[in-house]
Amino acid sequence: MTAAVARFTLYSRGYCHLCDAMLAALNALQTEAQRFTVDVIDVDADPALVARFDELVPVLYGDLAAPELCHYFLDAGAVRAYLASDHHRSSPLSRG
Repeated sequence: MTAAVARFTLYSRGYCHLCDAMLAALNALQTEAQRFTVDVIDVDADPALVARFDELVPVLYGDLAAPELCHYFLDAGAVRAYLASDHHRSSPLSRG
């Protein structure tokens, strides 16, 4: 059995410097021992996402069933706590 790989969803915009900074900071937390994937969703591609997030971006979720981890700036403590938890291991989104 292979270990579950954590998965994050980042809601962002193409022209958003905060979004770029959050993605870079999140990727910097990745190590050989703790790998994860990041799905980047452009909110401007879907009017429903614009209505939901609009000026809140960037917004980071561990998985879509989990609460928001952070917005505007990366909360490294929240990300590390999520990675250390069993939550991402039991999520159907993180099963491979």
